[in-house]
Amino acid sequence: MSSDDTCTLMNPFSKTTFEFPNLVTVWRREAHYESDPKQLLYKLVTPSALDISPDSLIAALTKDGGNGTLCISQPPIATYMVQGNRKPLQHLFDVAFFDGKLYAVSVFGKLFSLKFHNNLGSKPKIECVIESLGDCRGGPECIPREEVCTYRLYLVECGGRLLMVRRFIRRIGPLSRDYVFENMQTGGFVVLEADFHSNPCRWRRIKELGGHALFIGQHGSKSMPARECSGSEEDCIYFICDYPHPKYFSSPFRDSGVYNMRNERITPLMSQTAAPAHDAGQWRPTWF
Repeated sequence: MSSDDTCTLMNPFSKTTFEFPNLVTVWRREAHYESDPKQLLYKLVTPSALDISPDSLIAALTKDGGNGTLCISQPPIATYMVQGNRKPLQHLFDVAFFDGKLYAVSVFGKLFSLKFHNNLGSKPKIECVIESLGDCRGGPECIPREEVCTYRLYLVECGGRLLMVRRFIRRIGPLSRDYVFENMQTGGFVVLEADFHSNPCRWRRIKELGGHALFIGQHGSKSMPARECSGSEEDCIYFICDYPHPKYFSSPFRDSGVYNMRNERITPLMSQTAAPAHDAGQWRPTWF
């Protein structure tokens, strides 16, 4: 963000830049990180590198612990905002581009598509593509059914499929008022594929990623063929501790690891000697 309130998106490898003069209306918000346990969380999504062009849509999701605000921009001046506290897009969890379209997922697994006509001057057509989780409500087999867990949702494109990853977080010790997040730990994952060919469209549970590896996080998620990532394994989910305010956990790597979808086992993301000991300041860790 520059001094004249212009936000610029830059590809750190190619140095290609796009300017978003109006994006500041969403992104420039005060957050008292030391006192506010919710902490603003930002996510910016773009079409794939092969689809991006100077007139591509760019979506920015802002969450403050409750309802999210979705800002869609089309350089250089057009901007459209969708308030997450208004129907139908309530309680937004994540957004992602897939097959040239923008999708958003909300509580209980509702999947929406947002279609724009010629420009952002008119309201988008918001369609509920999938109504609910349907028969995919259950958790991973490694967690007993009677155990109560909280969860996070992530949308990610993987090998030509749109996936929703459900991360189940369990309590592993007595509830503490001051260090509640220190007693939370990821117990497993469920991966669902959006089946657009069924009528009606529905979520379908899958057990493999077609040789890909998933890297998930609230700031951004991505899939990669495992053979292209040095040291990564097929059908594995790489996750980091992205859910609490940084002041509530001792290490940015305390709840991170690698989840193998084939055997439902979690292994450390890195060795204790390799993990940095210092804290992450006011920001959650993310993938680069």
